Amino acid sequence: MTAGLILAAGESRRMGSPKALLPYRQTTFLDALCRLLAAQCSPVIVVLGASADEIRARSAGPATFVVNADYQSGQTTSMQCGLRAVPPDAEGVLFTLVDHPAVTPETVARLLSAPFPLLRVPRYQGRRGHPIWFSRELIPEFLALGNDGAARDVVHRHRDRTGFLDLDDPGIVADIDDPAAYRALMGAGI
Repeated sequence: MTAGLILAAGESRRMGSPKALLPYRQTTFLDALCRLLAAQCSPVIVVLGASADEIRARSAGPATFVVNADYQSGQTTSMQCGLRAVPPDAEGVLFTLVDHPAVTPETVARLLSAPFPLLRVPRYQGRRGHPIWFSRELIPEFLALGNDGAARDVVHRHRDRTGFLDLDDPGIVADIDDPAAYRALMGAGI
């Protein structure tokens, strides 16, 4: 079993409104990701912070919500909040950010079935993106990161045990941080 983990705790300052609630494919970023992950992961854990009440009230996706009261201290604290909610029987975690809604189901399936035992990172045209899969073995390392640490520090430490999957999915690198990126995503039709 793999748990899905979606971070949706940020303030979305550059976007101007919660990215989790942006319209996408007749739903929202968050609900699209919840459905995508729920098809192959259990449970799907969503970490909220800024606008938590509004996002939870407007979400229809199948998810367990946790709130990071310390979300303003950075993304690492939100990841750690979500990892504390991962059930003990989960063999791994499929981790993504709410601003990467365009990933295909095929990408998720490949990440879950690849033979690499510790980390699996998707790439599109040589660029790394989301979601990433990691073994439960790494959860203590992520939880041990200080506020100035980043998840990439753990990933870099285990580069020799990381599988990079080259996939034909532009959604892997479609990081939607501002209105211009959102317009580009909607115009690209991915």
